[in-house]
Amino acid sequence: MATTRRLAAILAADVAGYSRLMGVDEEGTHERLQGHFRELVNPKIAEHRGRIVKNTGDGFLAEFASVVDAVRGAVEIQQGMVERNDPIPQDERVEFRMGINLGDVIAERDDIFGDGVNVAARLETVAEPGGICISEDTYRQVHGKVEAEFVDIGEQSLKNIARSLRVYSVRPASASEPRLAPAASLPLPDKPSIAVLPFANMSGDPDQEYFADGMVEEIITALSRIRWLFVIARNSSFTYKGQAVDAKQVGRELGVRYVLEGSVRKAGGRVRITAQLIDTTNGAHLWADRFDGSLEDVFDLQDKVATSVAGVIEPALQVAETARSAARPTADLTAYDLYLRGYAMVWSSARQIPEALRLMEEAIARDQYYGLH
Repeated sequence: MATTRRLAAILAADVAGYSRLMGVDEEGTHERLQGHFRELVNPKIAEHRGRIVKNTGDGFLAEFASVVDAVRGAVEIQQGMVERNDPIPQDERVEFRMGINLGDVIAERDDIFGDGVNVAARLETVAEPGGICISEDTYRQVHGKVEAEFVDIGEQSLKNIARSLRVYSVRPASASEPRLAPAASLPLPDKPSIAVLPFANMSGDPDQEYFADGMVEEIITALSRIRWLFVIARNSSFTYKGQAVDAKQVGRELGVRYVLEGSVRKAGGRVRITAQLIDTTNGAHLWADRFDGSLEDVFDLQDKVATSVAGVIEPALQVAETARSAARPTADLTAYDLYLRGYAMVWSSARQIPEALRLMEEAIARDQYYGLH
């Protein structure tokens, strides 16, 4: 049987931080995602004469006969998601990343294959949460036909794509306003919180921005796997890209206790990545290190560095949180008395440990933020 080929506009999308969302609230995340598909995504795809080829658990692949329809549909879905997410807490929001490519595909039963599909899937990985990235071929077809702002983000080396591609970011026309500083400081969340700021590109080559940005995204993903840690989304921390900011200011504006910042320097076939962890409440440096590697496989290097950084930051944060908790006094004298009595029992006799635990729990009941609990 002859292979069926056709030219199509392919839209690939997935949910940013899906594993973290499922880890926090599996049923709630699944229910919200299905609601977004049912009430927004599927109707918009149909409205713009497209079809859902398949759902991928945390995303979808859609095909359009017109690339203009594909981009318009994607923009309207992302605008709709902003409205739907508005009443939802930041760490519970479902945010799609989207990639759109115009290319030749192989049609087989109820699926499509080929380089055109692969490129769309890779474009989605470089988009910000809530963002859309398109190929240069797509841009040529839609520029001037869609009410949106197109930002050239340069040549990108996409994973498993042999050639580098020029990529454009798509923003709704109403979203091109410059960033304004928040009017008031955000309160710190109940659990430890961190923002990973864009790493400085020290290579002197603007074309290497993609590597520095990709490094940060890998670190954010790795840190998001630490369940007790609240990690600020990439689209929030990247509003500081290219700016000289103070860690204390970032802490106030994003409502985080810790900031990770760093730099990337490439020379020849080698790269050096430096990173440092800062306590935003007092500006103290808690940890710093550097990582050297070869660029023979840039993506493996990013994975290794991200895993290493997350591996050393987790115990560093645990130590900092333990010290902070231990140093915190209580204004409740009864809670303090219960703690002292329980502490004395722990060291006097193993048989008194159950009673000591009961006293400690009673102290915490009176002051839930007191002590090491």
